[in-house]
Amino acid sequence: MTRRTAVFGAIVVLVTAGVTAYALSAIAENDRRTSTATAATTTSLAQIEKGPRILFRHTGRDADYGHVGAVALAAPDGARALTDRSCDRVHAQEESISCLATERGVVSRYRATDLATSTPGKPWREVDGTDLPGLPSRTRISPDGKLVASTVFVNGDSYMVSGFSTRTLIRRIGGASYGDLERFTLVVDGRRVAPVDRNIWGITFADDGRTFYATVATGGRTFLARGDLTERSLTTIADHVECPSLSPDGTRIAFKEAGEDGTLWTPAVLDLATGRRTVLAGETHSVDDQIEWLDDDTLLYGLAREDESVSDVWALDTSTAATPRVLIPEASSPAVVR
Repeated sequence: MTRRTAVFGAIVVLVTAGVTAYALSAIAENDRRTSTATAATTTSLAQIEKGPRILFRHTGRDADYGHVGAVALAAPDGARALTDRSCDRVHAQEESISCLATERGVVSRYRATDLATSTPGKPWREVDGTDLPGLPSRTRISPDGKLVASTVFVNGDSYMVSGFSTRTLIRRIGGASYGDLERFTLVVDGRRVAPVDRNIWGITFADDGRTFYATVATGGRTFLARGDLTERSLTTIADHVECPSLSPDGTRIAFKEAGEDGTLWTPAVLDLATGRRTVLAGETHSVDDQIEWLDDDTLLYGLAREDESVSDVWALDTSTAATPRVLIPEASSPAVVR
């Protein structure tokens, strides 16, 4: 064998090894997103409601698709309870549930329904609700269970050449509505403004009954804004923040950060006191969801499987080296009830 032949053979071995390693890595990553994990057996709602739990929207390809389900917080991949309540988005606190749903017909209607869960194991009771002006997108209930926010997609705004804009409302459950948040006083970069193209979405509540956080978009920019229900105001405090979610200890905001081309969203965490951002690059797929906190160090979000109508709830620690993992198969729209 000549020296040239030997070198060529070595190169072939190295290239083949590299291609094989890449292929195996790609297969493993594809398997991570096309998981065939299925939901565990079912149990009664009374059993699940005995303790802390996670509510979610069931996405299994069966007769219960779209129905609200629940699992024990201690066993999220264990037996689940499935209800007869169908929702596009769901959120919950100890005694309150918000359900945004599409009522399909010749002309589809959209509805926000508030439910009470004061008696564990008993059917959820409707206590309030309102018609929605567009397709359900996001909902959140305040920590005390007294306030509820809903965001929908609408079309027809004069400044939109194509696509959708948003409408976001905050209501007191069983009480008055604060109306469309676009009517609130808006302060951007320290200056009071009134742009016609403003869009507001992704509400998350503090625990004082008046403070909330939201995404505000205007002029091609997105901001994190602090809202005040008493003052009926929104004041921007950071930029490039979408769908905020306040941590249980009230010190950090989890959100999705858009990439340069605006087509990939990566989970990230913002420290409210220091302004320090941590981008969680361990999640390499686009997270188009409003993140939920499992605890002070773990985030939850829904991700669709490739080429399937099924999605799963994934968990991701807030350390930069963390790797995502499936927490609840066949689920979306998680809400932690402690």
